[in-house]
Amino acid sequence: MENTVVNKVRNLFRGDKVIWVVVAFLTLISLLAVYSASESVANRSYNGNNAFVLLRHALMLLLGLLCMFGASQINYRKYSKLLLLLFWVSIPLLVYTLFFGKNLNHAQRVIGIAGVTFQTSDLAKIALIGFLARVLTLRRGSLDDYKEIAIRVMLPILIIVGLIFPENLSTAAMLFATCIVMMFLSQVKMKYILGFIGVIVMAGGIFMLVSLAFSKDNRSATWVNRIERFFSKSDDDADDTANFQVMQSKIAIAGGGIIGKAPGKSTQRNVLPHPYSDFIYAIILEEYGLVGGVFVLSLYLILLYRATRIMLRAPRSFGGLLAMGLAFSLVMQALVNMGVAVGLFPVTGQPLPFISMGGTSLLFTGLSIGIIISVTKEIDKVDNDERDSEIETAEAYS
Repeated sequence: MENTVVNKVRNLFRGDKVIWVVVAFLTLISLLAVYSASESVANRSYNGNNAFVLLRHALMLLLGLLCMFGASQINYRKYSKLLLLLFWVSIPLLVYTLFFGKNLNHAQRVIGIAGVTFQTSDLAKIALIGFLARVLTLRRGSLDDYKEIAIRVMLPILIIVGLIFPENLSTAAMLFATCIVMMFLSQVKMKYILGFIGVIVMAGGIFMLVSLAFSKDNRSATWVNRIERFFSKSDDDADDTANFQVMQSKIAIAGGGIIGKAPGKSTQRNVLPHPYSDFIYAIILEEYGLVGGVFVLSLYLILLYRATRIMLRAPRSFGGLLAMGLAFSLVMQALVNMGVAVGLFPVTGQPLPFISMGGTSLLFTGLSIGIIISVTKEIDKVDNDERDSEIETAEAYS
């Protein structure tokens, strides 16, 4: 009887055990870091009730874990059609957000549905990665045809990235980079990829120039100002919000040293804006030092490494591309968040996946990791040719 129960539990948590462990560590770190970093928001909005903030975050983390667990129980092949559907759904949602979305940090990025707000770009990221993995698998025999690539691959990328770009440059850039990596791994000709990159960069530059010509008070102006101030490092900009954030973040990092000040001992959490989300890595470095910071970085790199192993074992298959695309997207977001905290990149407002305090972003992160685990559960059952033929014969491209 006892062995039966144990076997049932093992079956529920099948898949890459290393990824399950990584998620467990990220969850623990998130609870500790948010509890400490959210003291300012607790004092400001909840009469100093830090436990309430932690409880709310723990609930969202639990929902994210449930999304991950639920997604991991679904055969990854079913995501081929499901993510195709979500791709078509995400386009009108992005259009609606662009024109009628709620203003968040001076940008229209979220919409409200049934009293719940969520960032539509989070859904679009997963949907586009799934769509691209499907198309690159089903059309791999015609990847030498430029017209086929332009219509089936490049145009969908251009639509999604183009709809995200006006209000969220960093997310659009990271998603575009993820798509380029997936195209490269699918052995799309390099001249096609480089040409596509050139077209996108040119289109983005023209958009920003036109936008600046009509108004000096828009997202394009914000991007330009942040980049200029990032490279200038002028003391005259010390009062600028973005530079102030980076300055306080560096103070936190310097104060942490090698082993940190100890959990809950951060001083910069009361000065640094958004220490529980955008700059939570600075708080981790202050309280846990370089040792803690390297450990957190290692967790994300391990996730990317495990996804790479999947890709190598299932080259050019739907599962391999899907897992690699999702993992690369999450790890890139983590690296950008960390890079902003240490002053390597301009301020972008990207949360640290599965660690930063957030709402529905935690759910979509959990969903992404769950899909990756789903792929790992099935990867050993059949060889690559069987996997590909199953996808191709089970559903026609639409």
